[in-house]
Amino acid sequence: MRHHTMTKSHRLGGALLGAAGLAVLSYAGYASATWARYGRRPRRAPADPLLDRFIPDYEVAERHELQVRAPADVTFLAARALDLSQSRIVRAIFAGRSLLMGAGPVPGDDKPAPLLDKVLALGWGILAEVPGRKVVFGAVTQPWNANVVFESLEPDAFAAFDRPGYAKIVWTLEAEAVDAVTSIARTETRVATTDPASRARFRRYWATVSPGVLLIRRRMLRLLRRDAERMWHAGRVH
Repeated sequence: MRHHTMTKSHRLGGALLGAAGLAVLSYAGYASATWARYGRRPRRAPADPLLDRFIPDYEVAERHELQVRAPADVTFLAARALDLSQSRIVRAIFAGRSLLMGAGPVPGDDKPAPLLDKVLALGWGILAEVPGRKVVFGAVTQPWNANVVFESLEPDAFAAFDRPGYAKIVWTLEAEAVDAVTSIARTETRVATTDPASRARFRRYWATVSPGVLLIRRRMLRLLRRDAERMWHAGRVH
């Protein structure tokens, strides 16, 4: 019996080590690919006049979307109200980034709050908005520092900003109508640096954190879909 238990323990340990090894290899592979393709614009990158106004030439572009069984206005409301602190995965990724970078805790970061409120409290600004459909956030920052500071600027000042030593970042929350009861939840991020030294620093940083950012974006959209569909179902039932 004891031998059988030990054998099961060894198998479990081996399976866990194998899973951990696969995760490390997957991370390393994605990070290496991110490094290699840095600065290469996707061949079929969709046009976005709002984003083009603020960062027409970019080094990083990440676009993610998910179909939602709810109208666009409901999906957009769910996006603005989304609480990412409810996700253990997202909390773990942020904690891992802090540990890796040696960062101190962000006040209130673990407290429940609507996504829009939390983003603005961190220092991001709203650069543009299509009421009920889309919002564009922007900030200038030095994300390679342990304790990141986001600085918001007025739209025209942001578009013209070129002070050396910074990265300009814009990202969106969007709900696009497919039909009366279906929509697409979408988020896009663009980054441009202001000088060669910042480009080199951000490239190293992005290769390190991009796997975590990918997971956060995917988890965010899944939570958004869940919340939007619950809101729509509750509205139809009641």
